[in-house]
Amino acid sequence: MALSDHVSFSDIRNLHGLREAEVKLLMRKSLKAGSYRAWRKRVHDFGSRRANYK
Repeated sequence: MALSDHVSFSDIRNLHGLREAEVKLLMRKSLKAGSYRAWRKRVHDFGSRRANYK
């Protein structure tokens, strides 16, 4: 779910009970380093443009 551009951290928390920091930690452990950095950049960039994004 976290890889999707259409699912917010609040949706993940409601469904799975994971906080934003826990999702980031899980993603860091699951993805390659470059993939994690690209995901964080995408989340950060879109988050500043959309109020309800991650």
